[in-house]
Amino acid sequence: MTFRAPIRDLAFALRTVGHPGLIARAFPDLDGDTVQAVLEAAGGFAEGELAPLNRRGDLEGARYENGKVFAAPGFADAYRHFVEQGWNSLSASPEHGGQGLTKALELAVFEMVHAANMAFGLCPMLTQAAIEALDLHGTERQKRLVLPKLVSGEWTGAMCLTEPQAGSDLAALTSMARPDGKGGWLLSGQKIFITWGDHDAADNICHLIIARTPDAPPGIKGISLFLANKFEVKDDGSLGARNSFRPASVEHKLGIHGSPTCVMVYEDAQAELVGELGQGLAHMFVMMNAARLQVGVQGVAIAERAFQQALAFSQERKQGRTTFEDAGGMIYGHPDVRRTLMLMKAKIEAARGICLTTGVASDLAKRAGTEEERAAAKARQDLLTPIAKAWSTDVGVEVASLGVQVHGGMGFIEETGAAQHYRDARIAPIYEGTNGIQAMDLIGRKLRANGGETLRGLCAEMALTAEVLTESAELAPVGRRLAAGIAALERAADAMVAADNITALAAATPFLKLAGDVVGGWILGRQALAAAGEPGAEGDPWLKSKAALARLYASQVLTQASGLADGLAEAGDDLAETPAHALAG
Repeated sequence: MTFRAPIRDLAFALRTVGHPGLIARAFPDLDGDTVQAVLEAAGGFAEGELAPLNRRGDLEGARYENGKVFAAPGFADAYRHFVEQGWNSLSASPEHGGQGLTKALELAVFEMVHAANMAFGLCPMLTQAAIEALDLHGTERQKRLVLPKLVSGEWTGAMCLTEPQAGSDLAALTSMARPDGKGGWLLSGQKIFITWGDHDAADNICHLIIARTPDAPPGIKGISLFLANKFEVKDDGSLGARNSFRPASVEHKLGIHGSPTCVMVYEDAQAELVGELGQGLAHMFVMMNAARLQVGVQGVAIAERAFQQALAFSQERKQGRTTFEDAGGMIYGHPDVRRTLMLMKAKIEAARGICLTTGVASDLAKRAGTEEERAAAKARQDLLTPIAKAWSTDVGVEVASLGVQVHGGMGFIEETGAAQHYRDARIAPIYEGTNGIQAMDLIGRKLRANGGETLRGLCAEMALTAEVLTESAELAPVGRRLAAGIAALERAADAMVAADNITALAAATPFLKLAGDVVGGWILGRQALAAAGEPGAEGDPWLKSKAALARLYASQVLTQASGLADGLAEAGDDLAETPAHALAG
């Protein structure tokens, strides 16, 4: 099925998220025409070059031959075109060759890239994360020689954390870096699940690796961050000898077959320290948080792709007698099919808004006019990042699954393509920190760390929107249900701040779902209000649909908020008394 870049949806979402006045002051040269031009150009590239490679990448995949990894057919050429057109450098600092545009706009562009071809999008996505880490913590030499090449996209970045014995538990890693006596380091060990860790699409690959040093203390305090390049980077910027690390294999995965996920072996590989010794985890979290927000965008993207295909199928497939005559006898005329598709669309727009709102907070954390505004934006960004990652990727899986359901039996057949979206979507709740880890981060570091103050500020802002919604005859039900959802979220937050550790950890995932559900309702309410105020709204079905989507979401999602909140205090009650053998039967 042909992919259509959702340019109007994205442009509208960008206009209605965040704080437009603050953004206008932070980016005075960025006007609506520029945003539209960027979205249209990126959409054209995604539709014309990336989407046609998606199915072939799934069927043929990346391959490993004679110690080398080759990207899926057509991917290397597409990547070179991606770089030539400047898509890799959108939000990077002009100091390093970037275009200095907003993170939110970059996320909108990458949504189209991921929707067109998620396996392809992983390569520049991780490069973006490497850029952010080196920009903050890189040495002068790394910023001078490596960072501009990553910004341009001539070189790509890889994030190397996981080891066979250490998945999410990074304290258990054993990779070792020893001083080489010349100011550098020799790094040895094995890393697994390294996305685009080796390939033939760029001249050099820059691995950011966490490892221990000989005298380091045990646990996470003994971890440092290193940069190891596939080819030596000489002082004049030219490439030298091949470094002593190699791919041992590529993983055989459920989905994203076009993305080479490598097992990497390091054998006294030449490496450079990034940042300070013993601060590797903190430095790596810069990269991880950037990637986590991008993975949230992947959830939106794969949901959008699955939705588009399901909607098109619903207008082509005829089954039984339909209720709504405007569907011409096709299954879109069945109430349950139409409800399903509208709920899919509502959740996509909610997730998109959450991710873009987080992107706006990231922009303001760096560029707002006052220190107070920057601090508030950083706190909002930190609070929303785990929600953006986890809630949006859960939406991606749910919507992709519903896409298969809309297709019926045809969705279970690989040839229709609906199954690929479901397979591709399933990794997103797992990598860059599982969604359970995101939930624990939300409860532990983002909620309880300051007694819930940042969340209370967000709730107060959402409550103002709920009040405005109740003043509109057609949106009053949305306002009432949003207000009830906010009250439930505040009640749940207070309970989690006061809860014991077992209860808080057991309740973390349902709490994150509750938070995402309510913030998503706020996003849709804001969009409905904005759409009602657009010129020609009464005669534009697309604008009118915003109110319908907000009402459906409010009735089917926000109404569950109170029940979720009520159950959190009891989430851990029976866990300690239920050993594994009790479940085995």
